[in-house]
Amino acid sequence: MGNHGILYRLHEAAVRALYAEVKARANSIAELLPGSPGTLVKRAGTGHEYWYRSYYPAPRKRSEQFVGTASNAAAFEAMQSRIAQSEWTAKQVAALAKFGYQVADKVVASVLVELRNRKMFDAGLVVMGASAYISWLNEFGAVTSGPKPQNQLELARRQPLKLETPAAFLATMQATQLPFAADPGTSGKKPPTSVKLPGAGLRVDLLAPGPLAGETVAAPELGWHAQAMPFYGYLLEGSREAAVLAGGHCIPAQLPEAARMIWYQLYSSTRRGRDAVLAETDLVQAATLAALMVEQDGALLRDSYRTAPRELRNAAHSRLPRLERLLAEHPRPRDEFRKLR
Repeated sequence: MGNHGILYRLHEAAVRALYAEVKARANSIAELLPGSPGTLVKRAGTGHEYWYRSYYPAPRKRSEQFVGTASNAAAFEAMQSRIAQSEWTAKQVAALAKFGYQVADKVVASVLVELRNRKMFDAGLVVMGASAYISWLNEFGAVTSGPKPQNQLELARRQPLKLETPAAFLATMQATQLPFAADPGTSGKKPPTSVKLPGAGLRVDLLAPGPLAGETVAAPELGWHAQAMPFYGYLLEGSREAAVLAGGHCIPAQLPEAARMIWYQLYSSTRRGRDAVLAETDLVQAATLAALMVEQDGALLRDSYRTAPRELRNAAHSRLPRLERLLAEHPRPRDEFRKLR
């Protein structure tokens, strides 16, 4: 396989500033409006009039949310303000998508908004996998020719979530008003660790640290089970506050630390068996994150390398020749990897 050339390009400063503003506003909102922004409609019944927010919680599905009595001006104005903020965000996210920011679809947005509103990310839930990678690209303000958002969402927790109120995993997924059901196909005869929409719809996986890949780990606070993943304890320990763009939303969420993702992706690339495409994807993602960290943040890879588990460090060494070729156009991060020898 040849070189990839330049692994990324940066968005213009004004576009990166727009993303930062969208993210800052999202962080200031206690509860995001699910679905489309919607409109306020008045309904009459039992001799009284009431305001409702009419919206689409998911594509082609209309719903209504009670706002207050027609005489409750404060409730009306508060919802009007929330709708206006949601409309602004949707417009800006659409603009960011045109500039090349990666935006997941409305179904993913439905799930992430529900998790955000239930404070699951505050409690320790972390967005993983391809969704985490593309969200870090957005955070760095970078464009690549790499993967687009997938029809799979990976979530993980390092330890039991510190939830203020119980939140069953399946019930939380179904609160999106989407027909999520347990997906036993991912676990065989073991308890399910995923939920899925019918047909080729979105699958949501719950993952957790564990020494044996594929084993099930009880997640009693969620009334569910997670799939064990080796070295996820290390990967999840350094989670960071960030955001995910999906649908017309910017959803504040937790992501694994970018530096730890580099070492984990290199390890993962050695565990793909005969799947050379997935192994190469892992390598390219690790190289791209390394280039972004070293060139944009001035970060040193050596510090994070020293804290990585030995097996991940060994995997990195086994991938150094290929990494050097991938980083041919990025001499600073290439030299950082060379210093690990």
